[in-house]
Amino acid sequence: MNFKGKNVLITGATRGIGYALAESFAQAGANVAICGTREEALKQAAEKLAAFGGNVYTQVVNVSKPEDCDSFVANTVKAFGALDVVVNNAGITKDNLAIRMSEQEFDDVIAVNLKGTFLMSKAALKVMFKKRSGAIVNISSVVGEMGNAGQANYVASKAGIIGLTKTLAKEFGSRGVRVNAVAPGFVQTAMTDALPEDVKNKALEAVPLKRFATTQDIAKAVLFLASEDASYITGHVLAVNGGLYM
Repeated sequence: MNFKGKNVLITGATRGIGYALAESFAQAGANVAICGTREEALKQAAEKLAAFGGNVYTQVVNVSKPEDCDSFVANTVKAFGALDVVVNNAGITKDNLAIRMSEQEFDDVIAVNLKGTFLMSKAALKVMFKKRSGAIVNISSVVGEMGNAGQANYVASKAGIIGLTKTLAKEFGSRGVRVNAVAPGFVQTAMTDALPEDVKNKALEAVPLKRFATTQDIAKAVLFLASEDASYITGHVLAVNGGLYM
């Protein structure tokens, strides 16, 4: 897909799925703005992304703070001249059984995953609304559709992202802004690589395709929804889970 001349903002993009997204957009010709919580990690990511030839802008951002989100969007527009695509990927986990989960554990995950998606979308929509075009892709999760023991906070945040996605799609479709979500299943990352073989095998038993997704599998889905190939798709949740949940 060709994103030459397009300006893409991605949250939580220093590693894992987020970095794979940034790299894929950069390879497709886009200017890429990325944020994270650690300056050094952003610097390292930016150095790698610069090799693809596009412009790269980085900023330390706490997505749960409205002033950070507003600043990141404003600075991206200042750096690139416009904003065409936003991918809300930033997320954290603080797993526990519901009966043991503290209010702080619940609030922290909701603040980053769900509130952060809302705040960054709100900041971006102010720009996209005026130019009557844009695409937002939110990263949800298969557990937001099916639930998962020990993750009440995370599941609630990812289910909330699905509802938020559909609502924003209805509110801003008439202004030419499309809002969709991708719901990954098990993804091959450093975290899953470290799991014991018996745990990985048990997880794979539930996946009809019998493999974990790669970060590139997720990136391809996001790029599709962000592209003109998906110009008549909005309010959709694209499941990229290998058949884990149908």
